[in-house]
Amino acid sequence: MSGNIFTQVPWRTRAGGAPHQSLARTQARRRQGAQMYKRIIAPIDNSPHSDEAVKLASSIAERFGSTVFGFHAYAARLHERRFTQMEPGLPERYQTPDELERQRSTHESLISNGLQIISESYLDHAQELCREREVPFERQMAEGKNYVEVLSEIDRDGYDLVAMGAVGLGAVPRSLIGGVSERVLRGANIDVVLVRKSKPNSNGIMAAVDGSPESFKAVESALALGAALEQPVEVVSVYDPEFHIVAFKSVADVLSDAGAELFRFDDQQKLHEEIIDRGLETLYQGHLDTAAKMGEAAGQRVTTTLLEGKPFQRMLDHADERNPTMLVIGRFGLHKTDAADIGSTCENLARLARCSVLVSSGRITPEPIDDSADDESIPWSADAEERLQNVPPFARNMARQAIEEYARDGGHDEVTLEVMDEARERMGM
Repeated sequence: MSGNIFTQVPWRTRAGGAPHQSLARTQARRRQGAQMYKRIIAPIDNSPHSDEAVKLASSIAERFGSTVFGFHAYAARLHERRFTQMEPGLPERYQTPDELERQRSTHESLISNGLQIISESYLDHAQELCREREVPFERQMAEGKNYVEVLSEIDRDGYDLVAMGAVGLGAVPRSLIGGVSERVLRGANIDVVLVRKSKPNSNGIMAAVDGSPESFKAVESALALGAALEQPVEVVSVYDPEFHIVAFKSVADVLSDAGAELFRFDDQQKLHEEIIDRGLETLYQGHLDTAAKMGEAAGQRVTTTLLEGKPFQRMLDHADERNPTMLVIGRFGLHKTDAADIGSTCENLARLARCSVLVSSGRITPEPIDDSADDESIPWSADAEERLQNVPPFARNMARQAIEEYARDGGHDEVTLEVMDEARERMGM
């Protein structure tokens, strides 16, 4: 059987052919998906990856009760300008004003009409792919620069998802992502799925989470797709405990003795080793626990995996090992800045992953997990809690966990200012 989940039937059956899932549950999943992706735009160019994108769009639309809008842009005016630029090189007999005007008129008619006919043919083919699934299909065409027209159409007509090939007709062996696809990915303000042909035996949907609202939206999207397509969902989180080691080594090689004393290099490194590295593992495991709770609330069981290393590299390695059909990731992560149109991890995964990649553009903040019943929790005095608020938010949970561990190891029943001072002195905080 092909590993492409988008060509498989939506039912798993028991012996005798009875549906494994109730009709009511399937309808509920359809309603959930319809709220996500009601209108799917599929920019096409008749390339193999474009066909895969239309198949994916029609498969999602079939499960979600949505409409696919095939879109193709043709550049007639560009060809007209090119012809005008070549006129000085034409043979002398074509250089008279009347002859040039006649050639321009003929060329304009042939190019414009011909490109429209080609566009219609591309849309006919895409419509036939959707008709096989009995999915509603509407045709859209525009004259102009391809990615500019795609983005204009997205802004104008209220779409929810862009499904397009990761590369197009211009792909060569070293192509990772096409120019049009990359520009649409960067410029679109909705979810974009860059479609690649699935490898044999691929299965499942993998989502990446780093604790940002964008990454939790990606988890939500993965859960909805997994439910609709009846595919397992794995959520992966990656933290990097090694970066500070490289950074500190680089700093140590250039600091003067006076600078090292001011920087408190030994204390800083001890802080990372005893608090931040250990806290990062706990923090990112917490993100996975939240994702698992999201799956539980949606009636789905998800697999979670915690990895160490450079996030995009470890995600790529893990995806190669797991062989998912789709990777889902938020457009931005924790380090989002207003100057960026896409996060670096997202960009690397969209470019380098060997499977289809869905880039989620929304953001949600899930309900925090209530761990008040944790047997290992230890109370804090009011003034200690107040001082903890001085710790930057990104490191606050890590500092709390480290101080509580110090208090338990020291036999303290409560975290007080004195306990915090002791912990700070010991750990170089």
